[in-house]
Amino acid sequence: MANEARITDKAGAKLARASKSLPAEANSIPGPSTNPATNLIIHDLALRSVGRLARLTLEKGLLGRRYGREFAKDAIANRSLLHTAAAYGVTKIATRSLPGAAVVWGGLIAKTLYDRRKGKRAARREGDRQLKTQAEPDNLV
Repeated sequence: MANEARITDKAGAKLARASKSLPAEANSIPGPSTNPATNLIIHDLALRSVGRLARLTLEKGLLGRRYGREFAKDAIANRSLLHTAAAYGVTKIATRSLPGAAVVWGGLIAKTLYDRRKGKRAARREGDRQLKTQAEPDNLV
């Protein structure tokens, strides 16, 4: 895996090459501090915060359409530690390399095909049951 270039490495290299033509002042990391490491931390926190807010808002909106705003809020807030860790791990695999992304997307496609094979009603019932269990506050394992 050490020899495989990550997607972000390739994109970062392209950005670095593109920025070589800029003046030296433009090559610094902009921000409120004169320390570039501090500015990088500030940028990282801002991007993570915005990304998390966007993700939670989208999830609540999508669930809220079908189940109502309060149910969606409870289902998102009461995710189990296992669910959170699994989502984090799969995201890490998918963003580290193209083969990792292919494996994750292949798994998602397989799960979708499996759900479709079961039939709409059975898949919906199973999903509804899982979400209702997740929305209960005592399921924080």
